[in-house]
Amino acid sequence: MYLHLGQDTVVKTKDIVGIFDLDITTVSKHTRNYLTKNEKNGNVVNVSMELPRSFILCNHNNKTTIYISQLSTQTLLKRKKLSF
Repeated sequence: MYLHLGQDTVVKTKDIVGIFDLDITTVSKHTRNYLTKNEKNGNVVNVSMELPRSFILCNHNNKTTIYISQLSTQTLLKRKKLSF
């Protein structure tokens, strides 16, 4: 099944490792460093034209991709449940 992340972007639900709230998780220096490192490596895809609220960590064929979305974690989790 697929999960719509916003801005015409969908990912396979089996590729999702985690869905994280940006406000809560970026308090940690480790998370900020992880996101910065992946952005420098070109692994971050911004699918938000508005204020970002969450990030989705995906792994497909041992390649990590992080999607930044304007959708809240609650909305994404509801959509994920509906896709099954």
